Amino acid sequence: QVQLVESGGGLVQAGDSLRLSCAASGRTFNNYIMGWFRQAPGKEREFVAAISWSGGSTYYADSVKGRCTISRDNAKNTVYLQMNSLKSEDTAVYYCAAGSARGSIYSEYFRRSWNYDYWGQGTQVTVSS
Repeated sequence: QVQLVESGGGLVQAGDSLRLSCAASGRTFNNYIMGWFRQAPGKEREFVAAISWSGGSTYYADSVKGRCTISRDNAKNTVYLQMNSLKSEDTAVYYCAAGSARGSIYSEYFRRSWNYDYWGQGTQVTVSS
């Protein structure tokens, strides 16, 4: 069992940066692939980024590639999403998720929200233009 708590969201202006954090409970954090997803009002939840168990591999959605960096600290049971050059279209509730399945994070499997086992409650990011 893993419990996830996101933090770090807020109201920022276009071009600003934010770092989201996701703290996980449990002793087996490094057994999970971690992902970030987001959901804007009236839209489906979409994949943002994923990171492998060790943190050695990462994958990003095209919409955030070059602007976001996902990282993890397994000693602190925490995964991060650094977001730079924020745009109004980044406005959404951001969720972190933990997936227990084995496989490459580059596969489409880990871009599908239903393939993750645990979810946080989300943190709101609002970017004003």
